[in-house]
Amino acid sequence: MSTISFAGVYAPLPTPFDERDRLDVDRLCAALPRWLASPLAGFVLLGTTGEAGLVDDEEADRLVEAVRPLVPRERALLVGVGRESTAATIRAARRAATGGADALLVRTPSFFKTRMNDEALVAYYTAVADSAPAPVLLYNFAAATGVNLTPSAVARLASHPNILGIKESGSDLAQIADLVALASPSFTVLAGSATTFVAALGAGVSGGILALSALLPEACVRLFTLMRAGAFDEARQLQQRLVPLARFISTEHGVPALKAALARSGVDVGLPRRPLVPFDERHLPALHDLLRGFLTEGVPV
Repeated sequence: MSTISFAGVYAPLPTPFDERDRLDVDRLCAALPRWLASPLAGFVLLGTTGEAGLVDDEEADRLVEAVRPLVPRERALLVGVGRESTAATIRAARRAATGGADALLVRTPSFFKTRMNDEALVAYYTAVADSAPAPVLLYNFAAATGVNLTPSAVARLASHPNILGIKESGSDLAQIADLVALASPSFTVLAGSATTFVAALGAGVSGGILALSALLPEACVRLFTLMRAGAFDEARQLQQRLVPLARFISTEHGVPALKAALARSGVDVGLPRRPLVPFDERHLPALHDLLRGFLTEGVPV
């Protein structure tokens, strides 16, 4: 049984694409030292922030092959392997594990979303975990997929020896609390929303995979550290400062805004892949205003 506990803050890395819409692995490798120099616990390739749904299998394998040698083994590397069919997910999981993934982030299938009930999802994740050569992290993002992995389904999966936990990207604190109640030394609950990270930590999650941490890793880790130290008032104040930027990026404008914000901070991660369109320049003044406080007050991005 796996006893790995992925506590801490993890950055989901953006996937760079060039001006011709081609995967640009070299760009990611050039940007990686920025994140390696931060106190992040680890990194996620091919999550939602990494535009996983727009990357084919050959490109996914190239990303893992390029990034794994650059990430020290003491920093965990998680790789998104979710596909629509069980068989395709198992194949992706095996390739990612062979490439050196420490754990596999598996989103819920969603093409047949009305059929993805507890029975279907438990069968899907059990089959993947039975076959995967690396530990599995469940990934629930109902706002994006239209499928909710319920606490009752998670309760059935939490005892699987190769399922180490769940990333819950929703902001429903009651559901988060139900998931935390299932936690054990071998089952970790991670938050996926920076806007409610303090509340989720207060509910007992072990950390987070936060899009904002790709932009503000030090600030996100500090938020985690303050909560762990019991400095709740200071943590809430920092949370209040982070929420407008987190909402602007994750809720209002998505991956194009994150890539534009990273470019503004000196980290080149290229363009979003079509059909996503580049960040609308009309919103640049608002983005710059949100970033300015962190850039000028000594909180590095």
